[in-house]
Amino acid sequence: MNLKQIKTLLTLAIIVVVLAYQFFNPKNQDSQIEQLGNVESPQLESQTALLNKIRQARENTDSRFWLTIEAKVVKILKDDRRGSQHQRFLISPAKDITLLVAHNIDLAKYVPLSVGDKVKIRGRYEWNNRGGVVHWTHHDTKGRKEGGGWIYHDGKYYK
Repeated sequence: MNLKQIKTLLTLAIIVVVLAYQFFNPKNQDSQIEQLGNVESPQLESQTALLNKIRQARENTDSRFWLTIEAKVVKILKDDRRGSQHQRFLISPAKDITLLVAHNIDLAKYVPLSVGDKVKIRGRYEWNNRGGVVHWTHHDTKGRKEGGGWIYHDGKYYK
């Protein structure tokens, strides 16, 4: 191989690395979905199926199911200090979906959040008249709720 061929291969390798980083970088997830259109990877298909399940659940007052979802924090609400204390905030996993998260801070640590932060949440979705609430985002104190839930933010689990 001559020097010109080595330079060409090195240039191609750098381009592949840059494109791979841009494609797999979590900060670019929303643009990945738009760019891929109907071509879905297993991860995107799973997220798409979950979003469709949430959309359908808005029409059914009996909707309850466990989910694990990634979303952006769109609003921080005042904590609910009556009875069991809950940290409350809104997330938006898609442009047409907003969910209330009610994180029990009597059972789990407070999550230091800001609007715009990305979080990953495992909890129980339940219908409400505003699109749904996600709760049980903490450990299960009695071992009955599928192991309980958690919130993952900034490299740390809150459960």
